[in-house]
Amino acid sequence: MLQVELSNQLLDILNQLEPNVEPKQQVARLAAQELRRRLARYQLSDHLFREKYGMTLQEFEAAGIVKKLGYSFEVENDHQDWDQAVDGITAIERQLAALQGEA
Repeated sequence: MLQVELSNQLLDILNQLEPNVEPKQQVARLAAQELRRRLARYQLSDHLFREKYGMTLQEFEAAGIVKKLGYSFEVENDHQDWDQAVDGITAIERQLAALQGEA
């Protein structure tokens, strides 16, 4: 296990955010909050693309929408962003589960 020394200034800030909580728990909670923020951003992207195309990413890929729409920059860009969002959702959900298992 890696041990990190925290400055007094950082410890003071952590204690202001969450008084009477051990620094390890404070850091874990901050990490979880950041992961949830990123998860929400990826979920919003997924939702917007589902609305735009009226299907899931898996359906979009199976239907060959990029090809059907002529490999336009917008559609290819949407596909890449959508794929990144769906992959991000999976990765972050895995990270949150691991973090919760450690707590």
